[in-house]
Amino acid sequence: MKKYFNVNADCKQQMHYMVDLSERLEQMKAMIDAGKYFTINRARQFGKTTTLKALERFLENDYTVISLDFQMVSYADFEKEESFVKALSGEIMDALEGDCIIPPEIKEELEAFASGREKTGTLSELFRCLSRWCRQSEKKIVLMVDEADSASNNQVFLDFLALLRGYYINRDKKPAFQSVILAGVYDVKNLKRKIAADGGERRNSPWNVAADFLVEMSFSAKDIEGMLLDYERDYETGMDIPEMSRMIYDYTEGYPFLVSGLCKLLDEQVAGSAEFPDKGSAWSKAGLLEAVNILLREKNTLFDSIIEKLEVYPELKEMIYLLLFQGQSIVYNPDDDVIGLALMFGFVKIKGASVCVANRIFETRLYNFFLTAPQVQGSDMYRAAALDKNQFIENGHLNIRLILEKFVRHFDDLYGDQDQTFYEEDGRRYFLLYLRPIINGSGNYYIEAQTRNKERTDVIIDYGGEQSVVELKVWRGDAYHKRGEKQLLEYLEHYHLDKGYMLSFNFNKHKEIGVKEISLNGRILIEAVC
Repeated sequence: MKKYFNVNADCKQQMHYMVDLSERLEQMKAMIDAGKYFTINRARQFGKTTTLKALERFLENDYTVISLDFQMVSYADFEKEESFVKALSGEIMDALEGDCIIPPEIKEELEAFASGREKTGTLSELFRCLSRWCRQSEKKIVLMVDEADSASNNQVFLDFLALLRGYYINRDKKPAFQSVILAGVYDVKNLKRKIAADGGERRNSPWNVAADFLVEMSFSAKDIEGMLLDYERDYETGMDIPEMSRMIYDYTEGYPFLVSGLCKLLDEQVAGSAEFPDKGSAWSKAGLLEAVNILLREKNTLFDSIIEKLEVYPELKEMIYLLLFQGQSIVYNPDDDVIGLALMFGFVKIKGASVCVANRIFETRLYNFFLTAPQVQGSDMYRAAALDKNQFIENGHLNIRLILEKFVRHFDDLYGDQDQTFYEEDGRRYFLLYLRPIINGSGNYYIEAQTRNKERTDVIIDYGGEQSVVELKVWRGDAYHKRGEKQLLEYLEHYHLDKGYMLSFNFNKHKEIGVKEISLNGRILIEAVC
Protein backbone atom coordinates (compact mmCIF):
# COMPACT_ATOMS: atom_id res chain seq x y z
CA MET A 1 0.00 0.00 0.00
CA LYS A 2 1.29 3.46 -0.88
CA LYS A 3 1.92 6.05 1.77
CA TYR A 4 -0.38 9.00 2.37
CA PHE A 5 -0.20 12.44 3.97
CA ASN A 6 -1.33 12.34 7.59
CA VAL A 7 -2.81 15.05 9.82
CA ASN A 8 -4.26 12.80 12.53
CA ALA A 9 -2.15 11.82 15.55
CA ASP A 10 1.52 10.97 15.01
CA CYS A 11 3.13 10.19 11.67
CA LYS A 12 4.77 6.83 11.01
CA GLN A 13 7.60 6.51 8.50
CA GLN A 14 6.31 3.27 6.97
CA MET A 15 2.78 4.62 6.46
CA HIS A 16 3.02 8.36 5.87
CA TYR A 17 4.88 10.86 3.75
CA MET A 18 7.16 12.64 6.23
CA VAL A 19 10.08 15.02 6.31
CA ASP A 20 13.44 13.56 7.27
CA LEU A 21 13.83 13.96 11.05
CA SER A 22 17.33 12.47 11.30
CA GLU A 23 19.18 15.75 11.78
CA ARG A 24 16.79 16.84 14.52
CA LEU A 25 17.11 13.46 16.24
CA GLU A 26 20.90 13.69 16.15
CA GLN A 27 20.74 17.10 17.81
CA MET A 28 18.42 15.80 20.51
CA LYS A 29 20.57 12.72 21.11
CA ALA A 30 23.58 15.00 21.61
CA MET A 31 21.67 16.74 24.41
CA ILE A 32 20.76 13.37 25.93
CA ASP A 33 24.33 12.10 25.67
CA ALA A 34 25.38 15.21 27.59
CA GLY A 35 22.90 14.35 30.36
CA LYS A 36 20.64 17.36 29.76
CA TYR A 37 17.05 17.63 30.91
CA PHE A 38 14.86 19.70 28.58
CA THR A 39 11.35 20.59 27.51
CA ILE A 40 9.83 20.57 24.03
CA ASN A 41 7.21 23.31 24.08
CA ARG A 42 5.40 23.92 20.82
CA ALA A 43 1.86 24.81 19.81
CA ARG A 44 -0.83 22.24 19.10
CA GLN A 45 -0.18 19.83 16.23
CA PHE A 46 3.42 20.89 15.77
CA GLY A 47 4.82 17.36 15.55
CA LYS A 48 5.81 16.89 19.19
CA THR A 49 4.41 13.35 19.50
CA THR A 50 5.80 12.28 16.13
CA THR A 51 9.23 13.57 17.15
CA LEU A 52 9.16 11.82 20.54
CA LYS A 53 8.18 8.49 19.03
CA ALA A 54 10.89 8.80 16.41
CA LEU A 55 13.38 9.72 19.14
CA GLU A 56 12.41 6.66 21.16
CA ARG A 57 13.25 4.40 18.22
CA PHE A 58 16.43 6.38 17.54
CA LEU A 59 17.69 5.81 21.12
CA GLU A 60 16.72 2.17 21.64
CA ASN A 61 20.19 0.71 20.95
CA ASP A 62 21.95 3.01 23.40
CA TYR A 63 19.42 3.70 26.16
CA THR A 64 16.49 2.23 28.03
CA VAL A 65 13.69 4.61 27.17
CA ILE A 66 10.61 5.07 29.35
CA SER A 67 8.10 6.80 27.08
CA LEU A 68 4.96 8.05 28.83
CA ASP A 69 1.91 10.03 27.78
CA PHE A 70 0.22 11.96 30.57
CA GLN A 71 -3.00 11.99 28.54
CA MET A 72 -3.26 8.37 29.70
CA VAL A 73 -3.35 9.53 33.32
CA SER A 74 -6.77 10.78 34.35
CA TYR A 75 -7.28 14.11 36.05
CA ALA A 76 -8.48 12.29 39.16
CA ASP A 77 -5.12 10.48 39.32
CA PHE A 78 -3.39 13.85 39.69
CA GLU A 79 -5.55 14.95 42.62
CA LYS A 80 -3.88 12.78 45.27
CA GLU A 81 -0.30 11.66 45.58
CA GLU A 82 -1.25 8.05 46.26
CA SER A 83 -3.40 7.78 43.13
CA PHE A 84 -0.76 9.51 41.01
CA VAL A 85 1.97 7.13 42.19
CA LYS A 86 -0.27 4.18 41.36
CA ALA A 87 -1.12 5.52 37.89
CA LEU A 88 2.46 6.57 37.10
CA SER A 89 3.88 3.19 38.14
CA GLY A 90 1.32 1.43 35.97
CA GLU A 91 2.21 3.59 32.97
CA ILE A 92 5.92 2.86 33.49
CA MET A 93 5.27 -0.88 33.57
CA ASP A 94 3.14 -0.68 30.43
CA ALA A 95 5.84 1.33 28.66
CA LEU A 96 8.43 -1.37 29.39
CA GLU A 97 6.64 -4.32 27.86
CA GLY A 98 8.89 -6.16 25.41
CA ASP A 99 12.64 -6.68 25.48
CA CYS A 100 13.42 -4.24 28.29
CA ILE A 101 15.55 -5.84 31.02
CA ILE A 102 14.48 -4.71 34.46
CA PRO A 103 15.91 -6.08 37.75
CA PRO A 104 13.36 -8.46 39.34
CA GLU A 105 13.22 -6.60 42.67
CA ILE A 106 12.62 -3.25 40.88
CA LYS A 107 9.89 -4.83 38.77
CA GLU A 108 8.25 -6.30 41.83
CA GLU A 109 8.31 -2.98 43.66
CA LEU A 110 6.85 -1.09 40.66
CA GLU A 111 4.12 -3.71 40.34
CA ALA A 112 3.31 -3.23 44.02
CA PHE A 113 2.96 0.53 43.50
CA ALA A 114 0.86 0.00 40.36
CA SER A 115 -1.48 -2.52 41.99
CA GLY A 116 -2.03 -0.42 45.07
CA ARG A 117 -0.53 -3.02 47.39
CA GLU A 118 1.74 -0.26 48.65
CA LYS A 119 -1.13 1.56 50.32
CA THR A 120 1.02 4.45 51.49
CA GLY A 121 3.07 4.74 48.32
CA THR A 122 4.52 8.25 48.01
CA LEU A 123 6.37 10.01 45.22
CA SER A 124 9.57 10.02 47.24
CA GLU A 125 9.34 6.22 47.68
CA LEU A 126 8.71 5.77 43.94
CA PHE A 127 11.68 7.98 43.05
CA ARG A 128 13.95 6.00 45.40
CA CYS A 129 12.87 2.87 43.54
CA LEU A 130 13.61 4.51 40.18
CA SER A 131 16.99 5.69 41.46
CA ARG A 132 17.94 2.10 42.42
CA TRP A 133 16.91 1.01 38.93
CA CYS A 134 19.15 3.72 37.41
CA ARG A 135 22.06 2.34 39.46
CA GLN A 136 21.49 -1.27 38.39
CA SER A 137 20.47 -0.80 34.77
CA GLU A 138 22.87 -2.02 32.07
CA LYS A 139 21.84 0.94 29.92
CA LYS A 140 21.31 4.47 31.11
CA ILE A 141 17.64 5.38 31.39
CA VAL A 142 15.87 8.21 29.55
CA LEU A 143 12.42 9.38 30.65
CA MET A 144 10.18 11.02 28.04
CA VAL A 145 6.75 12.42 28.94
CA ASP A 146 4.37 13.62 26.25
CA GLU A 147 1.48 15.97 27.14
CA ALA A 148 3.41 16.77 30.32
CA ASP A 149 1.31 19.87 30.91
CA SER A 150 -1.96 17.93 31.23
CA ALA A 151 -2.28 18.83 34.92
CA SER A 152 0.38 21.53 35.25
CA ASN A 153 -1.61 23.55 37.76
CA ASN A 154 -1.93 20.59 40.10
CA GLN A 155 0.13 20.32 43.29
CA VAL A 156 0.99 16.64 42.77
CA PHE A 157 2.40 17.45 39.32
CA LEU A 158 4.48 20.25 40.81
CA ASP A 159 5.83 17.83 43.41
CA PHE A 160 6.71 15.43 40.58
CA LEU A 161 8.68 18.20 38.85
CA ALA A 162 10.39 19.16 42.11
CA LEU A 163 11.60 15.57 42.62
CA LEU A 164 12.92 15.41 39.05
CA ARG A 165 14.77 18.62 39.77
CA GLY A 166 16.10 17.36 43.11
CA TYR A 167 17.47 14.13 41.65
CA TYR A 168 19.03 16.05 38.77
CA ILE A 169 20.85 18.39 41.16
CA ASN A 170 22.06 15.47 43.31
CA ARG A 171 22.83 13.03 40.49
CA ASP A 172 26.51 12.94 41.52
CA LYS A 173 25.38 11.32 44.80
CA LYS A 174 22.13 9.55 43.88
CA PRO A 175 21.71 7.77 40.53
CA ALA A 176 19.12 9.47 38.33
CA PHE A 177 17.79 9.42 34.80
CA GLN A 178 20.36 10.17 32.13
CA SER A 179 17.90 12.65 30.63
CA VAL A 180 14.31 13.75 31.11
CA ILE A 181 12.27 15.24 28.26
CA LEU A 182 8.89 16.85 28.91
CA ALA A 183 6.76 17.80 25.89
CA GLY A 184 3.62 19.92 25.81
CA VAL A 185 2.15 23.28 24.84
CA TYR A 186 2.55 25.02 28.18
CA ASP A 187 6.09 25.65 29.33
CA VAL A 188 6.78 23.84 32.60
CA LYS A 189 10.45 24.79 32.55
CA ASN A 190 9.73 27.89 34.63
CA LEU A 191 6.21 27.33 35.86
CA LYS A 192 4.87 30.59 37.28
CA ARG A 193 1.84 29.33 39.11
CA LYS A 194 1.73 27.13 42.16
CA ILE A 195 -1.32 26.32 44.20
CA ALA A 196 -0.91 27.70 47.69
CA ALA A 197 -2.44 26.25 50.85
CA ASP A 198 -4.99 29.06 50.94
CA GLY A 199 -6.16 28.30 47.41
CA GLY A 200 -4.30 31.23 45.88
CA GLU A 201 -1.26 31.17 43.63
CA ARG A 202 2.36 32.11 44.00
CA ARG A 203 5.45 32.22 41.84
CA ASN A 204 7.46 29.03 41.62
CA SER A 205 10.17 27.41 39.47
CA PRO A 206 9.93 23.68 40.18
CA TRP A 207 11.93 22.53 37.12
CA ASN A 208 14.30 25.34 36.21
CA VAL A 209 17.15 22.88 35.61
CA ALA A 210 15.97 22.31 32.03
CA ALA A 211 18.37 23.26 29.25
CA ASP A 212 17.25 25.49 26.39
CA PHE A 213 15.78 23.46 23.54
CA LEU A 214 17.00 25.12 20.34
CA VAL A 215 16.19 22.37 17.84
CA GLU A 216 14.11 23.78 14.97
CA MET A 217 10.90 21.77 14.65
CA SER A 218 9.18 23.70 11.88
CA PHE A 219 9.88 22.44 8.36
CA SER A 220 12.15 24.26 5.96
CA ALA A 221 11.44 24.45 2.23
CA LYS A 222 14.22 21.86 1.83
CA ASP A 223 12.47 19.54 4.31
CA ILE A 224 9.23 19.82 2.32
CA GLU A 225 11.14 19.19 -0.88
CA GLY A 226 12.41 15.86 0.48
CA MET A 227 8.87 14.78 1.42
CA LEU A 228 7.52 15.71 -2.03
CA LEU A 229 10.35 13.84 -3.71
CA ASP A 230 9.21 10.70 -1.89
CA TYR A 231 5.65 11.36 -3.10
CA GLU A 232 6.82 12.02 -6.66
CA ARG A 233 8.57 8.65 -6.83
CA ASP A 234 5.18 7.02 -6.25
CA TYR A 235 3.00 9.13 -8.54
CA GLU A 236 5.24 10.81 -11.14
CA THR A 237 3.08 13.94 -11.35
CA GLY A 238 5.74 16.00 -13.10
CA MET A 239 5.45 18.77 -10.51
CA ASP A 240 8.21 21.35 -10.06
CA ILE A 241 9.26 20.07 -6.63
CA PRO A 242 11.46 23.02 -5.54
CA GLU A 243 8.80 25.54 -6.60
CA MET A 244 5.93 23.64 -4.95
CA SER A 245 7.98 23.28 -1.77
CA ARG A 246 8.75 27.00 -1.70
CA MET A 247 5.09 27.95 -2.22
CA ILE A 248 3.89 25.56 0.51
CA TYR A 249 6.50 27.01 2.85
CA ASP A 250 5.48 30.57 1.96
CA TYR A 251 1.92 29.87 3.12
CA THR A 252 2.76 27.81 6.21
CA GLU A 253 6.20 28.94 7.43
CA GLY A 254 6.79 25.21 7.92
CA TYR A 255 4.06 24.64 10.54
CA PRO A 256 3.91 20.80 10.35
CA PHE A 257 0.12 20.39 10.49
CA LEU A 258 -0.43 23.03 7.82
CA VAL A 259 2.25 21.57 5.53
CA SER A 260 0.76 18.07 5.73
CA GLY A 261 -2.77 19.48 5.52
CA LEU A 262 -2.13 21.30 2.25
CA CYS A 263 -0.35 18.27 0.77
CA LYS A 264 -3.19 15.98 1.81
CA LEU A 265 -5.77 18.29 0.22
CA LEU A 266 -3.77 18.51 -3.02
CA ASP A 267 -3.50 14.73 -3.18
CA GLU A 268 -6.99 13.72 -2.09
CA GLN A 269 -9.39 16.59 -2.87
CA VAL A 270 -7.90 18.97 -5.41
CA ALA A 271 -6.66 16.16 -7.67
CA GLY A 272 -9.65 14.56 -9.34
CA SER A 273 -11.84 17.67 -9.13
CA ALA A 274 -13.45 19.19 -12.21
CA GLU A 275 -10.82 21.93 -12.48
CA PHE A 276 -7.87 19.65 -11.67
CA PRO A 277 -8.72 16.24 -13.15
CA ASP A 278 -5.40 14.56 -12.34
CA LYS A 279 -2.51 14.79 -9.90
CA GLY A 280 -0.28 16.49 -12.43
CA SER A 281 -2.63 19.46 -12.79
CA ALA A 282 -3.31 19.59 -9.03
CA TRP A 283 0.33 19.96 -7.99
CA SER A 284 0.63 23.48 -9.42
CA LYS A 285 0.30 27.05 -8.22
CA ALA A 286 -3.40 27.15 -9.08
CA GLY A 287 -3.92 23.80 -7.36
CA LEU A 288 -2.16 25.03 -4.23
CA LEU A 289 -4.33 28.16 -4.10
CA GLU A 290 -7.38 25.91 -4.26
CA ALA A 291 -5.99 23.76 -1.43
CA VAL A 292 -5.45 26.91 0.65
CA ASN A 293 -9.07 27.91 0.06
CA ILE A 294 -10.31 24.48 1.16
CA LEU A 295 -8.09 24.47 4.25
CA LEU A 296 -9.28 27.90 5.35
CA ARG A 297 -12.90 26.76 5.09
CA GLU A 298 -12.26 23.68 7.22
CA LYS A 299 -13.30 23.32 10.82
CA ASN A 300 -10.47 21.40 12.42
CA THR A 301 -8.98 20.98 15.88
CA LEU A 302 -6.11 23.38 15.24
CA PHE A 303 -8.32 26.26 14.13
CA ASP A 304 -10.81 25.48 16.89
CA SER A 305 -7.98 25.75 19.41
CA ILE A 306 -6.88 29.10 18.00
CA ILE A 307 -10.35 30.63 18.24
CA GLU A 308 -10.87 29.18 21.71
CA LYS A 309 -7.68 30.85 22.95
CA LEU A 310 -8.86 34.22 21.64
CA GLU A 311 -12.04 33.92 23.68
CA VAL A 312 -10.27 32.69 26.82
CA TYR A 313 -7.56 35.37 26.71
CA PRO A 314 -9.10 38.73 25.73
CA GLU A 315 -5.72 40.45 26.10
CA LEU A 316 -4.34 38.09 23.44
CA LYS A 317 -7.29 38.85 21.19
CA GLU A 318 -6.63 42.58 21.53
CA MET A 319 -2.95 42.20 20.64
CA ILE A 320 -3.73 40.14 17.52
CA TYR A 321 -6.30 42.73 16.45
CA LEU A 322 -3.74 45.53 16.77
CA LEU A 323 -1.26 43.53 14.69
CA LEU A 324 -3.75 42.75 11.94
CA PHE A 325 -5.77 45.91 11.52
CA GLN A 326 -3.83 48.83 12.89
CA GLY A 327 -0.36 47.89 11.73
CA GLN A 328 0.90 48.46 15.24
CA SER A 329 4.55 47.58 15.66
CA ILE A 330 4.99 45.31 18.69
CA VAL A 331 8.57 44.96 19.84
CA TYR A 332 9.44 41.61 21.35
CA ASN A 333 9.73 41.73 25.12
CA PRO A 334 10.47 38.40 26.83
CA ASP A 335 8.84 39.67 30.03
CA ASP A 336 5.52 40.52 28.35
CA ASP A 337 3.03 37.82 29.39
CA VAL A 338 0.70 38.44 26.42
CA ILE A 339 3.52 38.04 23.91
CA GLY A 340 4.53 34.90 25.79
CA LEU A 341 1.01 33.50 25.41
CA ALA A 342 0.94 34.31 21.69
CA LEU A 343 4.28 32.56 21.16
CA MET A 344 3.33 29.54 23.25
CA PHE A 345 0.09 28.99 21.35
CA GLY A 346 1.80 29.49 17.99
CA PHE A 347 -0.08 32.65 16.97
CA VAL A 348 3.06 34.68 16.36
CA LYS A 349 6.76 34.42 15.67
CA ILE A 350 9.64 36.78 16.30
CA LYS A 351 11.18 38.30 13.21
CA GLY A 352 14.15 40.50 14.00
CA ALA A 353 13.01 42.28 17.13
CA SER A 354 9.31 42.43 16.22
CA VAL A 355 6.26 40.26 16.77
CA CYS A 356 4.39 39.14 13.64
CA VAL A 357 1.64 36.61 12.86
CA ALA A 358 3.12 33.12 12.48
CA ASN A 359 2.08 32.35 8.89
CA ARG A 360 -0.27 33.36 6.07
CA ILE A 361 -2.78 30.61 6.83
CA PHE A 362 -3.19 31.72 10.45
CA GLU A 363 -3.31 35.35 9.38
CA THR A 364 -6.14 34.82 6.92
CA ARG A 365 -8.08 32.63 9.34
CA LEU A 366 -7.71 35.32 12.02
CA TYR A 367 -8.80 38.06 9.62
CA ASN A 368 -11.83 35.96 8.72
CA PHE A 369 -12.63 35.50 12.42
CA PHE A 370 -12.61 39.24 13.09
CA LEU A 371 -14.36 40.15 9.83
CA THR A 372 -17.23 37.66 10.14
CA ALA A 373 -18.29 38.43 13.70
CA PRO A 374 -22.07 39.09 13.87
CA GLN A 375 -21.61 42.76 14.74
CA VAL A 376 -19.25 43.20 11.78
CA GLN A 377 -21.53 41.46 9.29
CA GLY A 378 -24.27 43.83 10.37
CA SER A 379 -22.19 46.90 9.44
CA ASP A 380 -23.11 49.16 6.53
CA MET A 381 -19.91 48.38 4.62
CA TYR A 382 -20.32 44.62 4.87
CA ARG A 383 -23.95 44.84 3.76
CA ALA A 384 -22.94 47.05 0.80
CA ALA A 385 -20.36 44.49 -0.31
CA ALA A 386 -22.82 41.61 0.05
CA LEU A 387 -25.26 43.45 -2.21
CA ASP A 388 -22.56 44.29 -4.77
CA LYS A 389 -20.70 41.00 -4.86
CA ASN A 390 -22.32 39.49 -7.96
CA GLN A 391 -21.04 42.38 -10.10
CA PHE A 392 -17.35 41.64 -9.70
CA ILE A 393 -16.90 38.22 -11.32
CA GLU A 394 -16.40 38.20 -15.08
CA ASN A 395 -15.76 34.83 -16.74
CA GLY A 396 -14.25 33.50 -13.54
CA HIS A 397 -11.97 36.51 -13.07
CA LEU A 398 -12.16 39.04 -10.26
CA ASN A 399 -12.60 42.65 -11.44
CA ILE A 400 -10.39 44.45 -8.90
CA ARG A 401 -10.83 47.84 -10.57
CA LEU A 402 -14.60 47.67 -10.20
CA ILE A 403 -14.18 46.62 -6.55
CA LEU A 404 -12.07 49.73 -5.93
CA GLU A 405 -14.56 51.98 -7.72
CA LYS A 406 -17.46 50.68 -5.68
CA PHE A 407 -15.50 50.72 -2.43
CA VAL A 408 -14.40 54.33 -2.89
CA ARG A 409 -18.00 55.37 -3.51
CA HIS A 410 -19.39 53.50 -0.50
CA PHE A 411 -16.56 54.61 1.76
CA ASP A 412 -17.04 58.27 0.89
CA ASP A 413 -20.81 58.03 1.37
CA LEU A 414 -20.51 56.29 4.73
CA TYR A 415 -17.35 57.74 6.26
CA GLY A 416 -16.31 60.70 4.17
CA ASP A 417 -16.69 63.18 7.01
CA GLN A 418 -14.50 61.25 9.48
CA ASP A 419 -11.20 62.62 10.75
CA GLN A 420 -7.61 61.51 10.16
CA THR A 421 -7.53 59.11 13.09
CA PHE A 422 -10.44 57.19 11.62
CA TYR A 423 -8.72 56.77 8.27
CA GLU A 424 -5.46 55.56 9.72
CA GLU A 425 -6.93 53.06 12.16
CA ASP A 426 -10.02 51.85 10.30
CA GLY A 427 -9.66 52.47 6.57
CA ARG A 428 -7.81 49.27 5.78
CA ARG A 429 -10.11 47.26 7.99
CA TYR A 430 -13.09 48.54 6.00
CA PHE A 431 -11.47 47.57 2.69
CA LEU A 432 -10.92 44.01 3.93
CA LEU A 433 -14.45 44.04 5.32
CA TYR A 434 -15.73 45.00 1.88
CA LEU A 435 -13.54 42.42 0.14
CA ARG A 436 -14.45 39.53 2.39
CA PRO A 437 -18.03 38.72 1.22
CA ILE A 438 -17.02 39.24 -2.42
CA ILE A 439 -14.37 36.50 -2.48
CA ASN A 440 -15.83 34.33 0.30
CA GLY A 441 -15.70 30.65 -0.60
CA SER A 442 -13.83 31.15 -3.87
CA GLY A 443 -10.76 33.15 -2.89
CA ASN A 444 -8.61 34.42 -0.07
CA TYR A 445 -6.20 37.18 0.77
CA TYR A 446 -3.19 37.75 2.95
CA ILE A 447 -1.02 40.66 3.97
CA GLU A 448 2.59 40.90 2.87
CA ALA A 449 4.17 40.93 6.32
CA GLN A 450 7.08 43.26 5.60
CA THR A 451 4.75 46.03 4.41
CA ARG A 452 2.31 45.92 7.29
CA ASN A 453 2.60 49.19 9.19
CA LYS A 454 0.60 52.34 9.86
CA GLU A 455 1.48 53.87 6.50
CA ARG A 456 1.38 50.98 4.06
CA THR A 457 0.02 47.48 3.61
CA ASP A 458 0.08 45.20 0.57
CA VAL A 459 -2.89 42.86 0.23
CA ILE A 460 -2.37 39.80 -1.98
CA ILE A 461 -5.68 38.49 -3.30
CA ASP A 462 -5.94 34.86 -4.49
CA TYR A 463 -8.95 34.18 -6.68
CA GLY A 464 -9.59 31.55 -9.35
CA GLY A 465 -5.94 30.53 -9.42
CA GLU A 466 -4.83 34.14 -10.01
CA GLN A 467 -3.13 36.62 -7.71
CA SER A 468 -3.54 40.39 -7.52
CA VAL A 469 -1.60 42.94 -5.47
CA VAL A 470 -3.42 45.87 -3.88
CA GLU A 471 -1.35 48.40 -1.98
CA LEU A 472 -3.25 50.17 0.79
CA LYS A 473 -1.67 53.36 2.07
CA VAL A 474 -2.33 56.55 3.93
CA TRP A 475 -1.72 59.60 1.77
CA ARG A 476 1.50 61.37 2.79
CA GLY A 477 2.01 63.68 -0.19
CA ASP A 478 3.20 63.28 -3.77
CA ALA A 479 6.77 62.20 -2.94
CA TYR A 480 5.56 59.39 -0.69
CA HIS A 481 3.01 58.41 -3.32
CA LYS A 482 5.75 58.07 -5.95
CA ARG A 483 7.74 55.83 -3.62
CA GLY A 484 4.62 53.73 -3.15
CA GLU A 485 4.28 53.31 -6.92
CA LYS A 486 7.91 52.19 -7.14
CA GLN A 487 7.41 49.66 -4.34
CA LEU A 488 4.26 48.35 -5.98
CA LEU A 489 6.12 47.85 -9.26
CA GLU A 490 8.70 45.81 -7.40
CA TYR A 491 5.98 43.55 -6.03
CA LEU A 492 4.42 43.15 -9.46
CA GLU A 493 7.78 42.03 -10.78
CA HIS A 494 8.14 39.57 -7.90
CA TYR A 495 4.70 38.09 -8.61
CA HIS A 496 5.16 38.25 -12.40
CA LEU A 497 2.11 40.48 -12.83
CA ASP A 498 1.45 43.18 -15.42
CA LYS A 499 -1.21 45.05 -13.45
CA GLY A 500 -1.33 46.31 -9.88
CA TYR A 501 -3.66 48.37 -7.68
CA MET A 502 -3.22 51.15 -5.14
CA LEU A 503 -5.82 52.42 -2.68
CA SER A 504 -4.95 55.63 -0.84
CA PHE A 505 -6.82 56.93 2.19
CA ASN A 506 -6.56 60.70 1.88
CA PHE A 507 -7.81 62.95 4.66
CA ASN A 508 -7.05 66.26 2.90
CA LYS A 509 -10.10 68.48 2.61
CA HIS A 510 -9.53 69.13 -1.11
CA LYS A 511 -8.76 65.56 -2.14
CA GLU A 512 -9.94 64.23 -5.50
CA ILE A 513 -11.94 61.05 -4.97
CA GLY A 514 -11.98 58.41 -7.71
CA VAL A 515 -10.08 55.81 -9.71
CA LYS A 516 -7.58 56.36 -12.54
CA GLU A 517 -5.30 54.18 -14.65
CA ILE A 518 -1.66 54.96 -15.44
CA SER A 519 1.09 53.19 -17.33
CA LEU A 520 4.46 52.99 -15.62
CA ASN A 521 7.55 51.06 -16.70
CA GLY A 522 5.52 48.83 -18.97
CA ARG A 523 2.94 47.93 -16.29
CA ILE A 524 -0.57 49.19 -15.57
CA LEU A 525 -1.36 50.73 -12.19
CA ILE A 526 -4.96 51.29 -11.13
CA GLU A 527 -4.97 54.00 -8.46
CA ALA A 528 -7.94 54.80 -6.23
CA VAL A 529 -8.30 57.61 -3.71
CA CYS A 530 -10.92 57.86 -0.99
